[in-house]
Amino acid sequence: MKLSLGFSPCPNDTFIFDAMIHHKIDTEGLDFDVFYDDVETLNQKAMRGELDITKLSYHAFAYVADKYVLLDAGSALGFGVGPLLICKDDPEKLRAQLTTHNSQLTIGIPGKYTTANFLLGTAFPNATNKVELVFSDIEDAVLEGRIDIGLIIHENRFTYQDKGLKKIIDLGDYWEKQTGCAIPLGGIVANRKLPLDVQHKINRVIRRSVEFAFANPKSGLEFIRSHAQEMSEDVMYKHIELYVNKYSVDLGTEGKKAIKLLFNKALENQLIPQVKDEIFLPEVQV
Repeated sequence: MKLSLGFSPCPNDTFIFDAMIHHKIDTEGLDFDVFYDDVETLNQKAMRGELDITKLSYHAFAYVADKYVLLDAGSALGFGVGPLLICKDDPEKLRAQLTTHNSQLTIGIPGKYTTANFLLGTAFPNATNKVELVFSDIEDAVLEGRIDIGLIIHENRFTYQDKGLKKIIDLGDYWEKQTGCAIPLGGIVANRKLPLDVQHKINRVIRRSVEFAFANPKSGLEFIRSHAQEMSEDVMYKHIELYVNKYSVDLGTEGKKAIKLLFNKALENQLIPQVKDEIFLPEVQV
């Protein structure tokens, strides 16, 4: 059975999916037609219900829970992994300006439906002057003065200081202090049109792929490097260590609690619509 699968070219995703798409593990008869896109493109594809399986932002998931169900395996949650607000000038001054009513600071964001943008809206509701950019272009946009502040995600948290940029706030740290929970960044979802037994098969295969990657961390090195956009091996594996963890194997009770809290907070702040569907993969009926 061939299924369409979308994920980003970032090291955490290529690390997770390498074993299953290259059949290094038992895929239980599943084969995959793979699409590599940045997270906001994947979010938009999910809005249209284009893919059978896809990575997406948890913020975006709230808008497509009627089309997709969240799998237990493959997610990116964690502590110390949140998006950063960065700038070229005085971070304290700019942070103060972010809290003022109708702040006109221009902020480059990696997409309207990213979890990063949700966190920005939660922490600084007055910061509404936003420009959507591909996440990898945000640092240069700040450096060139096209935007005042950048909201960075992924490997850019390892590179911004080398470019002379400064941190205003770590929005992941903000979330953790507010909630005590890991920050849910991205999840893996399956199309609800697929039979339940196929959804569970996909979940098992992804979990097996993550476990293989942990047991054989260098196995996918060439594949990961081929998509890593001139990233050093050291930064690649820092990225993986940051975003791939126990929640990537299985959300568990803690992970599901963090996701429910994220949705509740977003709903309170009127950042997402009411989610009427059960979001988690249901148990197999015996």
